[in-house]
Amino acid sequence: MTTQELIYNSNRYIMGTYSRVPVVLVRGEGVHVWDSDGKKYLDFLAGIAVCALGHSNPQVSAAIGNQAETLMHVSNIYHIEPQIRLAGLLAENSFADKVFFCNSGAEANEAAIKLARKYAHEHMERGRYRIVSMKNSFHGRTLATLTATGQERFQKGFDPLPAGFGYVPFDDLLSLERAVTEDVCAVMLEAIQGEGGVRVPSEGYLEGVRKICDDKGILLILDEVQTGMGRTGDLFAYEASGVKPDIMTLAKALGNGFPVGAMLATDTVAASLTPGSHASTFGGNPLAMAAGLAVMDTLLNRGVLDNCREMGAYFRERLEGLKGEFATVREVRGKGLMIGVELSIEGTDIVKGCMERGLLMNCTCGNVLRFVPPLIITKGDIDHAVDILEEVMRNQ
Repeated sequence: MTTQELIYNSNRYIMGTYSRVPVVLVRGEGVHVWDSDGKKYLDFLAGIAVCALGHSNPQVSAAIGNQAETLMHVSNIYHIEPQIRLAGLLAENSFADKVFFCNSGAEANEAAIKLARKYAHEHMERGRYRIVSMKNSFHGRTLATLTATGQERFQKGFDPLPAGFGYVPFDDLLSLERAVTEDVCAVMLEAIQGEGGVRVPSEGYLEGVRKICDDKGILLILDEVQTGMGRTGDLFAYEASGVKPDIMTLAKALGNGFPVGAMLATDTVAASLTPGSHASTFGGNPLAMAAGLAVMDTLLNRGVLDNCREMGAYFRERLEGLKGEFATVREVRGKGLMIGVELSIEGTDIVKGCMERGLLMNCTCGNVLRFVPPLIITKGDIDHAVDILEEVMRNQ
């Protein structure tokens, strides 16, 4: 089929839950993708922080292929060898003792919400069930995670939403402390807000959140769906602060494109999930676990985290140069290779202009250009991207 025919059939047969651009991507390799007309793009969106090791990563592809020829699926009624290995790697390289596997970030956050409520029911004073999250946060699109998401635009039209959630401004410890009343069992937040505009908290903020949770005897849930798996230059973003959560969620880059999510917790907290209290038919299936094992091996042993830190610093330096050149650039912010450029104008036309010139990224919050490229990018890739962005901005 031609590109026009593909797009026509997409609009005809697929539910309209996405505002899609008129491009059909059909192939990827490394930091590049190609569309159905053969046009090549430099991909600085990477499936929204998913393909951290690049498209068609050889190690991940080989692991999935080998596993597919060995064992694709069995029930979690049985022990699953690659699941055991990946859980061990995640636990050994994090604060956690136990792991629950699922298929997405929303599912991981749903599991975290259930675990917090179950733990509170068993170990806290009666009536503690509410979870406080942050305004402008994003935690998923199931009814519970949608409600935990502190953005009304995502919640509109889905009333009645589940009870038991409240919101405070991100990076505001005083508001958080006031919000933690006697019915609160947990605080849930992103280490860096992604959909909320790549908002990086002030130094000491996560430490302050941890102290409030400790003082009030409640749980800290960190949503690292976007920040985890090397995105900020550490394996997990919480490491830079020295703060350890009670529960953490992962997805996106954990499978480098293969659907996989995980909810991690300490032994004490995880003990509240017992047989029958939570489950996932496809969670922890051998194919997803093989992908996750290959991702972990590559992140830990092939210099990817070092490259992320080095290239992230270089990329921000180049973008700061644009700030000095264009009055429409308000701020460049981020950590590692999770970078936002806040503009004083709408960013949609800039995203479109960059795509036309072969650069993919996106715009969040209407005016924040978001860059979450593969962690394997080079200075040459960055220079190419910034040159395209500069050309587009000059022509605005």
